[in-house]
Amino acid sequence: MPASPPPKIQETLGKPQLQLAVYTNTGRLVEARRNAVRAEAFPDYQELRDHANAVKRHTIENLDYYLEQFEQNVTRRGGHVVFAETGEQVSHFILDLAKKRGSRLIVKSKSMASEEIHLNHHLEEHGLESVETDLGEYILQLNHETPYHIVAPAMHMTRYDVAEIFERELQEKETDPEQQARIARRVLREKFLRADIGISGGNFLVADSGAVLIVENEGNARLSTSVPRIHIAIVGIEKLIPRAQDLAVFLKLLGRSATGQALTSYTSLLNGPRRPGEVDGPEEFYVILLDNGRTRVLESEEKRQALYCIRCGACLNICPVFRKIGGHSYPWVYSGPIGAILTPQIHGVERDPWLPYASSLCGACHEVCPVKIDIPKVLLDLRQDVAQSPSGGGSQALGYRLFARLMSSPMLYRLVDRLRILARPVMGGGWVKSLPAFLNRGPLQGWLAYRDLPGLAPKSFRQQWRARQGGSR
Repeated sequence: MPASPPPKIQETLGKPQLQLAVYTNTGRLVEARRNAVRAEAFPDYQELRDHANAVKRHTIENLDYYLEQFEQNVTRRGGHVVFAETGEQVSHFILDLAKKRGSRLIVKSKSMASEEIHLNHHLEEHGLESVETDLGEYILQLNHETPYHIVAPAMHMTRYDVAEIFERELQEKETDPEQQARIARRVLREKFLRADIGISGGNFLVADSGAVLIVENEGNARLSTSVPRIHIAIVGIEKLIPRAQDLAVFLKLLGRSATGQALTSYTSLLNGPRRPGEVDGPEEFYVILLDNGRTRVLESEEKRQALYCIRCGACLNICPVFRKIGGHSYPWVYSGPIGAILTPQIHGVERDPWLPYASSLCGACHEVCPVKIDIPKVLLDLRQDVAQSPSGGGSQALGYRLFARLMSSPMLYRLVDRLRILARPVMGGGWVKSLPAFLNRGPLQGWLAYRDLPGLAPKSFRQQWRARQGGSR
């Protein structure tokens, strides 16, 4: 494995309560999904997965066309579309708009796109108050943390953890989850009523109508997008789908894959500012289409399928690696299998070359993905990229070349076979859990940090073969 994974992994492995919380919560979501998609309950599941995959593949291959169509339809309905290549451009646009409108308070619904560009931090640096309104995200904001999971951002916390945070930040001491929700609701309701700007993400962008679709279970996104006089949706360019009819496919897959629900509690289609005669809705409507490295992912026809992701989190819940090391062990906001294939493509494999190796390649992520992203295949392609990169695969590539030379030369093979006797004191018998300090370096050090080496057999294969053949060569 190239490079060393972050120390956060060891920290997570050393916390039994955290391990239990993650296993319990992901296990519950896995079971809910399994019941929701079983053949008796959802006979069209596999057919819809194929359909969704075909729609996403078609959209990504024709992304320029659908981006233009979406922009035209948003503008036609009185909204505005802003193309942002970087997160800094998003922050600058919002800061400039807030300054022009005299806005100081922003309410924000759950949005992974805004998390990846650290939007709250940038806004607060310039004196704006930006408040998360999803309960899990609000708890994390009070505790100065990032989301632990795409769908359940605070799944690593217990109600006692939340009680400590509320007592410290809100001067409210309460361990009952229902009462904790009421405390948050009371505080946030006042924020909704005073905010001038509401920021949201978007689960899907519908090209043929210029609509932003948001799914949620708490109603906070609906308040964030309808009560303030300005609504800004920040959405990755890959969230486009061609037609409103396609929503029927994706909505049936998203809720079941994420939480086991046939449909989330709130599904909102937003396609412009408030029109004459309407009693609620924003006066101004903006959609920021975020690139932030996504066009770089488009360069590979095979690996670009990472952009099909609909952020259901099913691959995280089923992944044995995520369930063991947790969401905060990953270097970016996207964790689990989807993070392992998306992050290296956006940031480059050189930054975190260990990430494509954070997988057992068991294939469970591919099996549960509602849009049939072949995550194991992309992981293998990324591992090849790491091996070929100057920084990530030098020692590994050298090892493969030496191995190839050894296996192609009978003379060298016989020489190494005879030298086995020198390694017997260190590696003879059983499993090798550690090596002497002078040997425990480089690739061997990385290997032994997370697994054991098999000891040398008493006799080599060549010796056993000769014995079986009665001593003949």
